Amino acid sequence: MSSNLHQAGVKLLKQLGRHAELVMDVYLSGSVSEDETNAAAIDKLRKSDILWRPEAEQELRLKRSVRALLEEALSDERNRQIDSNVGSSLASIKTLAAHYKEARHNIDYAASEAYLADLNEHVYSFADGLRYSIRVLWSRINNEFGYVGTINAKIRENELAQQQVTELLNGLEMFQFSELGEIAGDIRELRKLLVTTLQETLSDCTQELSVVQGRLLELLGRFRQIRGRTRLLKGWLLYTDLHPDYRPADHVSHKQLPRLFNCAEALLAPASVDIHSTLYEPELFEIVSNIKRIDRLNAGQTIAEQDTSLLLSQSEDFAIPDNPLKLAVDEYFCAVIDSGKSQSALEYLDEQALDWDRESWLYQVICGYEGLPEEHRQYFELESIGEPDPVYTGNFVIRDVELWLA
Repeated sequence: MSSNLHQAGVKLLKQLGRHAELVMDVYLSGSVSEDETNAAAIDKLRKSDILWRPEAEQELRLKRSVRALLEEALSDERNRQIDSNVGSSLASIKTLAAHYKEARHNIDYAASEAYLADLNEHVYSFADGLRYSIRVLWSRINNEFGYVGTINAKIRENELAQQQVTELLNGLEMFQFSELGEIAGDIRELRKLLVTTLQETLSDCTQELSVVQGRLLELLGRFRQIRGRTRLLKGWLLYTDLHPDYRPADHVSHKQLPRLFNCAEALLAPASVDIHSTLYEPELFEIVSNIKRIDRLNAGQTIAEQDTSLLLSQSEDFAIPDNPLKLAVDEYFCAVIDSGKSQSALEYLDEQALDWDRESWLYQVICGYEGLPEEHRQYFELESIGEPDPVYTGNFVIRDVELWLA
């Protein structure tokens, strides 16, 4: 049987070599029509199962196996076919392993060697086919699907490649090396093929497929971004065609810029002073000192420098008159003591018909309470009447204060 197979293979290769030009013409054009000049060559290629006719009225085409051989040998970029049927290869490997074990058990050395050779061929063919599929994917990624002319076609090719990668990864998950180890048993040849070789191949290919999948997702995002910008540009061109008198407005003068033009990032990020940091104390002190200093210089007024002489003499006694507002607050405290009841500061102000500003009056009442000595302040209770600020969280707006004896 091997002799007949050898003769058939030699005959097939001779046919390909003898009619190489015609075979390549059919490969590039896709089909060939019969005429008087090439009728004999076409007839020989048909008998050798190199050419075939799909239907009666259609032209002759190359067999799929011959086209696949040329695509792989020539590294043709149009070759985008990937065999993701991992389950069939796994089933064939398990079946051949079972045949080999049975022939070995029956001491049929000829059959066992034949089955082992077939098993070797299937395992290494599967590994080579898996690596070839990854090479095809990388070739499609490296030229960014350059064999198609539109962005939509690139996106469809990318989605197809992602689907093929997913199918390959799902198929590789079918390999359970615990099961393959049980099938191999203690047979060294089977363990080398089913465990060592397959495990190394699947580990390397799984990692590379993960990298391929990440690269495909990156390309898909870029293609979709290009498509979105292309649609935006086409819409703009269509709008200008429909409105030829359109002139762009001065968007800089607007208070609210359209989002289309407001794409620039801020030059300076928002920031605020950390008042709790001790590193900024000198700067903060300088700012506070400038706030407290009030310079009132009239425009055009010149101030001449005057020499002043200071006479050091004994300091004279002088008295500072009491503030009338403070005296009025003291009377308010005395009124609370005399009545023994709680008294609102603003109600007292209205009852006594005092002409003080209401806010200044509340400030002085609070200051008067806080300024009392500790032994005197413990006899009073002061409660603020108001509500939380509706805008600034944590602030309390005081509308009035109420004082009573503790």
